[in-house]
Order: sequence, then C-alpha cells, then structure tokens
Amino acid sequence: MRKDIKVGCQTFTWEMLGNAWTGTVDDLLSAISAGGYSGIEITDTMIGRYGADPHAFANALRDCGLTLVSFAFGSKSGFTVADAIKDDLATAKRWIDYAAHFPGALISIGSATVVSDGPRDDKFAIAGEFYNRAGELGKAAGVEVAVHPSSHHNTLLFDRADYDRIFTLLDPSLVGWVPDTGHILRGHADMLDTMRTYQDRVRYLHLKDVDAQGRWAMLGKGVLDTPAVIDLVSAAPHFNGWLVLEEESETAGADPAAAVKANRQTMRGYGA
Repeated sequence: MRKDIKVGCQTFTWEMLGNAWTGTVDDLLSAISAGGYSGIEITDTMIGRYGADPHAFANALRDCGLTLVSFAFGSKSGFTVADAIKDDLATAKRWIDYAAHFPGALISIGSATVVSDGPRDDKFAIAGEFYNRAGELGKAAGVEVAVHPSSHHNTLLFDRADYDRIFTLLDPSLVGWVPDTGHILRGHADMLDTMRTYQDRVRYLHLKDVDAQGRWAMLGKGVLDTPAVIDLVSAAPHFNGWLVLEEESETAGADPAAAVKANRQTMRGYGA
C-alpha cells in the first residue's frame, strides 16, 4: 500500500437523511474532523452558507484541519436531457470556479440518470456530450473533472456494459473517473476487472461496502476486498492518493458521526 494514502469523508452520509438532518455545514466539518479524517468531499446540497463564499469555507476547513478533496454535484435533468445541457453547464462552471479556490480539489459530477422517456442511446449521447463539455470547462480553469457512476434508482450507469458505453464516449484527457466500490459491486460481476480495465481514468476512490445481497454495509462488514482495491488504485497513473469513505448503511442512518468514525478506525486496520 502506498505510504502517501490520505483518507477523506463524503457528506452524503448526512445528506441521505433528508429533512431528518437538522444540523449545519459546520456540524459536518466538526464531525468529520473529530472522526479522524483529513479530507472532505462535499456536495452542492450540503455546502449551505458557504456556497457563495469559498474564502469563508477555506477558513472553516483550515480551522478543522481538513482539505477539500472534491466538490460533487448532480442535476434534476440526470444529465440526459438535451434541453438542460446549457443550464447544467452553467452549474458546472459555477462549481468549477468555486473549486478553483482550493488547490488540488476536483469536481465530481453525479451519475447520468434516466428522468424522461426516450431511447437509451440518446441519453448516453447527451450525457457524454455534457461530461466532455464540463471537462473542457474544468481544463480551462485548471480543475480536474471526474464522473461518479451510481447504482441508485434509474441510473444510466449501472452495469459493466453501461460503463463500457459511457467511457467510449468520454475524452480521458477531459473527464476522469471516481470509482465507487459499493455501486460497482451492486452492478458488476467482477468489480476488480472493471477497475483494472479503466484504471488509467481513476482520479480518486470512493470506498463503500455491501453485503452479499447488495445492501449497504459498514466498511469491512460486507463483501468488499478493500486491500485489493486500494492496491489497484494506488497503481493507477492519475490517482491522487485520496480514499473517500462514503457510508449509506442503516447503521449510518442511525448515527452518522459514529458510523464515519468507526469506518475511519477500520481504515487504520488496513494501514491507511
């Protein structure tokens, strides 16, 4: 395992609670810092009052000893509606410009999702166009852009055939990949083969576990071969060293802060 591995936390563990979460973005930073993490990936939903003030967010991160690994965003269009490309690119530019204030931070764009009727071929083409054009915006601003496929409801990017299809459409010089182990395990017969095939596109990694039935599990409690995945991405030519833990299990739903702290302790057992 690489000695320069860094461990961050994704804020979706709180976001998934919806209205049941009544805390603030500062509460998130405090919990993640107290959990032993050195980095954070935050979303457009959870950025809160800092969304219009990157300098204030930088100060808040510094006070908590955290680095912004990535800023993640999605769209109600699922990035598969042609008429929404203009607005989606405007949103992408907004967050790319925001991330540019944080050296080394990436932009993670959510999975293409089916939100309307029509041929799947058309939706892949629209998503591919959007991701590439967003990548061009990122390149112009000096911010790397990566796609984050998921296995959630109506995703366009679920199984190996879907990954093969979207990666054929994406320019690897413009758009990287944030593999998410939990989502890949739910849709791919051989996760490690998928990751080896597209290893050169990996920018950083989302670590998430599932049980044998594909239900979210705490890290180390499911079927994920965590050491093998870490070794694989560590050898990826464009991997930046960040492992971002994202927890969606029922355990996390009951107590997000305790769950992410437990996952951080699990990672220490893997030497990270």
